[in-house]
Amino acid sequence: MSAYRDILYNGIWKQNTGLVQLLGLCPLLAVSGTVVNGVSLGLATALVMALSGAAIAPIRHLIPSEIRIPVFILIIAVLVTVVQLAMNAYLHSLYLVLGIFIPLIVTNCIVLARVEAFAAKNPTAHAALDGFAMGLGLTLVLAVLGGIREIIGKGTLFSGIDLALGDMAKDWVIHVVPGYHGFLVAILPPGAFIGLALLIAGKNWLKLRAERKQKGANAVASPVEGGCSPAGH
Repeated sequence: MSAYRDILYNGIWKQNTGLVQLLGLCPLLAVSGTVVNGVSLGLATALVMALSGAAIAPIRHLIPSEIRIPVFILIIAVLVTVVQLAMNAYLHSLYLVLGIFIPLIVTNCIVLARVEAFAAKNPTAHAALDGFAMGLGLTLVLAVLGGIREIIGKGTLFSGIDLALGDMAKDWVIHVVPGYHGFLVAILPPGAFIGLALLIAGKNWLKLRAERKQKGANAVASPVEGGCSPAGH
């Protein structure tokens, strides 16, 4: 169980693909204009990563090392095609909004990087969980970044949710700032870069804060060299 916890922790926080590894920046910046668009693409990517890890890990010993990359890409392309056709059939409006970024999951360096670095060297269950955790970490970044940009840019939250959940969800849109006329820069590419930079800075600050607390705790727990430990009462 500790191995599974470590995989989840690495994918969601420690090795987060969007904030630490800085992979897949093209869809991260282009589709994060709203929460719905960001989460939808993130979940599609997580599904592809989990399935690709589960598909490649069992046959990793059967693939010659010289052709492993083309084989990996071929498997990923098949899985992306399945997800693309499913979205086109059942979530057509959302499929039209996400557009070219769904098939571009094939070329997303996150997917191939995790298959090469983890799935090709670990058991099936671990590989599938690692792919899903990495995709989930990307989805969380897309959700937070999309929420920030949508609130500042439009004054709303969950705009376009009916594209994913149908007409019944039209009333679920939250108008955070009623009568807000919007801030165009937040929706444009500069807003995406600024928002991502703030998220990266926030994560680095939390990391440094945790390290300082750990150092302080170790300094208190360890007696000073040449001195005496505090006496017990």
